[in-house]
Amino acid sequence: MRVIAKKTLKDFWIKYPDCEQQLKSWHQEAEKESWESPNIIKLKFPTSSIISDNRIVFNIKGNKYRLVVKINYDFQIIWIRFIGTHEQYNKINAKTI
Repeated sequence: MRVIAKKTLKDFWIKYPDCEQQLKSWHQEAEKESWESPNIIKLKFPTSSIISDNRIVFNIKGNKYRLVVKINYDFQIIWIRFIGTHEQYNKINAKTI
């Protein structure tokens, strides 16, 4: 899968360095995968949440942070839509961001 854009993750881990390793691991894992459906992702990341419009919410660092992505399975592209603290996540609509 192609992740757009790693810079978003990097900017976040510079601000919150305690999640750097987890975000790097997630990015490496996502890039080597060829996910075909949300159910396959759920098998690999059981704590993730599948929401509408091909969006997945990943829990980062024991759910301290949330990563929302939108996936185009046909083209194998992941767009990072949001990365933030749990508190910041509670203030957005993950279905539309």
